[in-house]
Amino acid sequence: MEVILRETIPNLGRVGEIVKVKDGYGRNYLIPQGKAYLATKGNKRQVEAESKHRAVRTAAEQSDAETVAAQLDSLELHFTARAGEGDKLFGSITSADIAGQLGDLGYSVDKRAVELEEPIKMIGVYKVPVRLHPEVRAEVRVWVVKE
Repeated sequence: MEVILRETIPNLGRVGEIVKVKDGYGRNYLIPQGKAYLATKGNKRQVEAESKHRAVRTAAEQSDAETVAAQLDSLELHFTARAGEGDKLFGSITSADIAGQLGDLGYSVDKRAVELEEPIKMIGVYKVPVRLHPEVRAEVRVWVVKE
């Protein structure tokens, strides 16, 4: 049985793909759960139209992300924090702090998009990657100085 996926299913396929599954799996699970629909000629035409629309939208989102990435690459964020001996911070600078300061500057960035491996706990200058699109990344320079 051929079905068209409505959502991405691990080990099976992505949204809009036409996949071949066993009859029972398609009839008893995928179609009733709304995860897929039968691959008829009309549905195949509809999927092709949706995929063209999705490709145009994705290209527009990527170009927008590239322009924002160019702006973020030249951006510097400054944080002041209390520090003890050896320039170790009493607290830490997290991805939420960085996303918050970017939001204050007018860039709507989710804290999960800030790819900080671990919170910043030392005074210094750091390059923090920010994922704006699956294919577009920017680096923001973060300055952490003593209060």
